[in-house]
Amino acid sequence: MCVSNAERILYAMPELPEVESIRRQLEPLLMGRYVTEADSHPSGKFTPAREIVGLGFEAVFRRGKYLLFHLDNETEMVVHLGMTGQLLPCDNLSDPYLRAWWRLDNDRILGYRDVRRFGRIRICLPGQYEGTLGSLGPEPLSDDFTVDQFYASLKASNRKVKTQLLSQRPVAGVGNIYADEACFRAGIYPGVRKLTKAKTAALHESIRYVLTMAVANGGTTLRDYVNAEGKKGNNQFYLECYGRAGEPCVKCGEILRRVMIDGRGTTFCKSCQKR
Repeated sequence: MCVSNAERILYAMPELPEVESIRRQLEPLLMGRYVTEADSHPSGKFTPAREIVGLGFEAVFRRGKYLLFHLDNETEMVVHLGMTGQLLPCDNLSDPYLRAWWRLDNDRILGYRDVRRFGRIRICLPGQYEGTLGSLGPEPLSDDFTVDQFYASLKASNRKVKTQLLSQRPVAGVGNIYADEACFRAGIYPGVRKLTKAKTAALHESIRYVLTMAVANGGTTLRDYVNAEGKKGNNQFYLECYGRAGEPCVKCGEILRRVMIDGRGTTFCKSCQKR
């Protein structure tokens, strides 16, 4: 499948599969290591990176789209990649887009690169989160994400289904790419406000499927995303809906359309996802 649509190139941020791919690669690199030196961009969004000098890494977790680095003083460093954030080994401290870096006791450097500076770094106590991180829904690939819970959460709001998914409250980690993909696979128009229990079950299954496949494919690279080894993901070659406006539907051949749903570009099939 050709990755040529401008929407796919310009408007993609790391979602659960991309962040999980990075987490899996960083964990073996950081476990048992401690920080000997650190620095950051002067913005308060990044200066917390300097606070972990002398501390060691005990675990690397993920919650939704956030990376959580558990430190040996029982605090956590929370990293959100924003739109263009990258976390990977670094050998060029003069990179103008390097927003923070940490030198480890083995002299390797982990860098946080962020062209558009939409990401952020925070230090907090485990579980004491604020903002979106503090109100995330269940992890979609966990046993906590059930059809009954999902149905009750969606039913409690009158917002459009895609808008609810992007809010992170019914389920964590689903962004624009995988919301479009899951709605397409479930045959649900993303702008509908209410779902039956059967449609909710179909969307529940679809969310699990598209995220599982994307993790297995190393995430979706449309422009900026690379994993912790600096490599692109492969899931962009398997997208069935997101960003394919103007191309034929893989199910029925109808030309896919693009609309704006609460300010977000959305691709759908008029035939397979009836309003």
